[in-house]
Amino acid sequence: MKEIAPIIEVKNVNISFGKNHVLRNFSMDVIPGENLAILGKSGSGKSVLIKCIIRLLIPDSGKIIVINNEISELDHDEMDMLRADIGFLFQSNALYDSMTVRQNLEFPLRRHWSKEERKFNAKEAVLEALEDVGLSHTIDMMPAELSGGMRKRIALARTLILKPKVILYDEPTTGLDPITAREISQLMNAVQEKYKATAVIISHDMNCIKMTSDRVIMLIDGKNYASGTYDNLLKITDPKVREFFD
Repeated sequence: MKEIAPIIEVKNVNISFGKNHVLRNFSMDVIPGENLAILGKSGSGKSVLIKCIIRLLIPDSGKIIVINNEISELDHDEMDMLRADIGFLFQSNALYDSMTVRQNLEFPLRRHWSKEERKFNAKEAVLEALEDVGLSHTIDMMPAELSGGMRKRIALARTLILKPKVILYDEPTTGLDPITAREISQLMNAVQEKYKATAVIISHDMNCIKMTSDRVIMLIDGKNYASGTYDNLLKITDPKVREFFD
């Protein structure tokens, strides 16, 4: 059987901030179509890792390849084009408070679509993205009028509007009550089912990881310390792994 090529490759990445060594020779592969969760404590480097993947941060050494592009070799315009294929769901949602829901969703289209594309397709794209997250009725509302869970869904809709090949989730359930967090996790699975997009989910929410992940990497001491399915990791007796499950 032919081996499936990774859609993301992280090879021997190191990054430090002063004397704080965040990632130490970190490596991982992400297979197309999978939901890969990165589990680690707060401050372990999870957010740093995905910011490196999208080149918001530049590692001190190592190599990152995304959708067949070694990102360190791309110029500004090439990286901008690649980012159109990478959706990023910010922990803070990063919605524009002065824009309606419709305008927030149209914003990525203004950056990546021509005027003609927007004229004929923007309305349909916005409506489809809102339907995907179950919030069509909010199209002319302002972010301040939405609950925390609704803002998270709108942020996800904005991420989906360009139909990215990869979605990076930065702590998608942080700050949400347990019921809403579960709904967001279910929505993430529905998105993966519809779009077959590859997802990298960074979180310390064990319920979210259990619900959404096909595979889990444990980021401990800056390294890819252990990996496997949630159930496989549950059986490991190493104290550094066990403390996440006990």
